[in-house]
Amino acid sequence: MSLKLIYFKMRALAEAPQMLMKYAGIDYEYIMVWDFYNDEWKNVKPQITFKQLPLLIIDEKHEIPQSLAILSYIEKLAGLDIDDPIIAAKADAILNGAQELFLPLNPIVNFAVGEDFINKRDEMMPSLLSKFDDLNRLLELSSSKFFIDNEPRACDFLAFHHIELSRNIDSTIINKFPKLKKFVNDIEEIDSITTYLDNRPKLIDVSIAPKLVIN
Repeated sequence: MSLKLIYFKMRALAEAPQMLMKYAGIDYEYIMVWDFYNDEWKNVKPQITFKQLPLLIIDEKHEIPQSLAILSYIEKLAGLDIDDPIIAAKADAILNGAQELFLPLNPIVNFAVGEDFINKRDEMMPSLLSKFDDLNRLLELSSSKFFIDNEPRACDFLAFHHIELSRNIDSTIINKFPKLKKFVNDIEEIDSITTYLDNRPKLIDVSIAPKLVIN
C-alpha cells in the first residue's frame, strides 16, 4: 500500500495523522502540495475536494480529504477503531471537541506576528482555557491513561497536537491542568512519538517570523 499525505509547510492539521501512523507503524510519505502537483497552491486549490488540505492519497488513485476522515481511515487501517458504538461515539465526541481548537490556535502560531499575535493570543485565551478545562475533566473521569483506554487513538493525538502547540503561545498554560499535563507527558513518552517529535521540522520564531526548519 502506498500512502501519501499532502499538506503545507506548517505545523497544523497533518500532525495528528502523522503521529497516528508513526504509532501504528504505517509507512507514508509527507509531501508539500507544490512538490506533489508541481504547481503553486493557488492553481491546484480549485482541483482539490473541498479546496482544502490535508489530502491522503492511497495507491495513487484514492483521495481522502478532511483531516478527521483521514484520522478515521488510519484508525481502521491500524486496527485501532472501536467496536462498541457507545464508546466509539464518545471517542468521536472528543475528536470533534479537540478539532474545535484548530481555530484560531493553529493560524496564530503559524502566521501571526508582532502586535497581531499579541492581540489574537489574548482574545483567544478564554476559549482556549475553557476547552482545556473540558479536556482535563474528561481525563479526570477516565480511569485509563488516555481518553478512552490505555491505547492512544486519533482523539488522543489530535488533542495532544493542540495542547502541545499551545506551548508556543504560553508554555505555562498546561500547568493549570494536571491531568492534561500528565496526558501530554504520557504521549511524549511513547517511543515512536518521541522519535517523531525529536526529528520533525522545528518550528521557530513564533510571533516574530514563524517558520519550519526543514533540512
